[in-house]
Amino acid sequence: MKQILIPTDFSENSWNAIQYALAFFKNIECDFYFLHVTLISNYGGSEFPLFPSAEVIDKTLLHSGKTALKSLVKKIKKQDTNPGHNFHLINTYNYFVDAVKEQIEEKYIDLIVMGTKGASGLSEIILGSNTGDIITQVKCPVLIVPEKAVFSIPKEIAFPTDYNIFYPSAILNYIVEFVKTYNSAIRILHVAKKDENLTDFQLENKNVVFIDDVLYTGRSIRSALTAIQSFGRPSEIELLTLIDRRFSRHLPIQPDYRGRQVDAINDEKVLVNWKETSGEDAVYLIKN
Repeated sequence: MKQILIPTDFSENSWNAIQYALAFFKNIECDFYFLHVTLISNYGGSEFPLFPSAEVIDKTLLHSGKTALKSLVKKIKKQDTNPGHNFHLINTYNYFVDAVKEQIEEKYIDLIVMGTKGASGLSEIILGSNTGDIITQVKCPVLIVPEKAVFSIPKEIAFPTDYNIFYPSAILNYIVEFVKTYNSAIRILHVAKKDENLTDFQLENKNVVFIDDVLYTGRSIRSALTAIQSFGRPSEIELLTLIDRRFSRHLPIQPDYRGRQVDAINDEKVLVNWKETSGEDAVYLIKN
């Protein structure tokens, strides 16, 4: 059963994040923990901070939070019909990040769900937007829900990377789990500046795919293999070719993926036309 932590300040954006989480895990058994944090404040004007007693905290500062959390769960139960969803209320007086860390350790939280904006027009003792702090200071996966976002089944999931960070399997497993839930596709996205090449570190231990239109003698692939060593040592190199010419190889190079295999002898030439440049997509076998 998934353990999901959802901090809330009772704002519209916070409610939207809750609705998104309920829809995302609609068919998955989950324990949802709704966390409301009344921020610690110093009282008094002296240089020595004054903190309210436990009785004052419980009867005054936490009272409104308790009432709001109970109302929140009633509202949720009116629209959530999954018997495998359990709801738990947490109302605490603490520093926000510390409160989240505490719940992660105690409840073995799998995922935190948060909106991107906090409350507006409410008392300053109600938490504001702390999403950035959670991302940078808490070691737990975070699902960020943009303002007014509506859940839809993710057909494709983008995974942006600059190839400078090595992601351990524990992190990647979370992404794979989401992909399996909705049978989504992962798209690896790397944005490079014009004429920018990968550095040694970015290429090291990566899986590389060479793409060629016609595999002939294999010499051009051999040149590419030599050149790529200047940028590091890839973990694996594969070859994808549109046309694989057999019986003309000078080097023992074979494609891993091919569009079509052509039995061409040395005095024959393979001509590949592309619609963008020649007006048609076609492959011709021409005798010299």
